[in-house]
Amino acid sequence: MVGEHCFGGMARRERVRKLRGEGVHDQFDVTLEDQDLLREVELTTNLIIAASETDEHLSLQEIDQILGVSPQHPQAS
Repeated sequence: MVGEHCFGGMARRERVRKLRGEGVHDQFDVTLEDQDLLREVELTTNLIIAASETDEHLSLQEIDQILGVSPQHPQAS
């Protein structure tokens, strides 16, 4: 009888965890460890946000500024 009560309690806790979504593998819960990829995602996100905040196209200068790119000057020969 005691064993049934204990196992019944465990089964109930397991059902509650499943209902709450605990212990279920989420295929979209991915940890990114690649710093280059994280930086690319951040830059892309910044561009998307900037583009969504304006009614006009972003100029090349604005895009360079968002990406942190300085304009290259032609090298003197």
